[in-house]
Amino acid sequence: MSDFITRFAPSPTGPLHLGHAYSALLAHDMARASGGKFLLRIEDIDNTRSRPKWEEQIYDDLTWLGITWDSEPMRQSDRLSAYKPALHALWDRQLLFPCDCTRRDIQTAMSAPQEGVSPAYGPDGLIYPGTCRAIAPRTGRIPEQKTLRLDLREALSETEKTSFEFQEIGPEFSEQTQSVTCLELLSTVGDVILSRKDFLGSYHLSVVLDDAAQGITHVIRGHDLFEATKIHVVLQTLLGLPTPTYYHHRLIRDEHGKRLAKRDDARAIAKYRAEGSTPADIRKMVGL
Repeated sequence: MSDFITRFAPSPTGPLHLGHAYSALLAHDMARASGGKFLLRIEDIDNTRSRPKWEEQIYDDLTWLGITWDSEPMRQSDRLSAYKPALHALWDRQLLFPCDCTRRDIQTAMSAPQEGVSPAYGPDGLIYPGTCRAIAPRTGRIPEQKTLRLDLREALSETEKTSFEFQEIGPEFSEQTQSVTCLELLSTVGDVILSRKDFLGSYHLSVVLDDAAQGITHVIRGHDLFEATKIHVVLQTLLGLPTPTYYHHRLIRDEHGKRLAKRDDARAIAKYRAEGSTPADIRKMVGL
């Protein structure tokens, strides 16, 4: 058995579309070709949008595509006891700060950039301007009912690193080393959210903890998440977690070149199934 272990980690917030099919099939094919393992994870940490019916649809669509997984699916909603200690550890190291800023607050703060300088965008949209960083308290009990951000500058200083490296599988399926400097991280990532006031944890925190818990050696996901990988490598360093090898695949786009989203019901796998398409037809549509 190969030590290649990968996963598909959809969110049950809508129907799976052709882009999901491509990512799941590619990861499944790579795992089976290497004699490794393919795991399934349901990223339902956002309890404000996750729905049981979409989770059931995920299982149904993947089974129809011929995809099998090698252990019981992991569900993030069962993992809160793992996220909480990680947040507490970062809080105790004074690497987190509570933030009361809304999206509108951030947009307003960035609406008057320096002359000739456009607002910067990172993995989560507009890069946080640091409004609460210097004024928010960082001692006492962790404020679990508030949004918590990572003080990236302080976190990078603690690591005593000048850059972070990770292995990336390139277009010809050969590994290459990617590197991101601390200066680049500060200018392109910023103080990302690690826990939200309406649900414990965040994508960035949960994904690194879950990948480590499942023993993931290779993360196969869309190129739209390449920038997020940079912060994930930082979090893995801060939390003492292994860094997998990453493969950021091409995105499936519509006829206008726009990336597919869950609101694109016209390209939902279930719709193609209802119209009589076969799994082989889906593979052809996504170029596999």
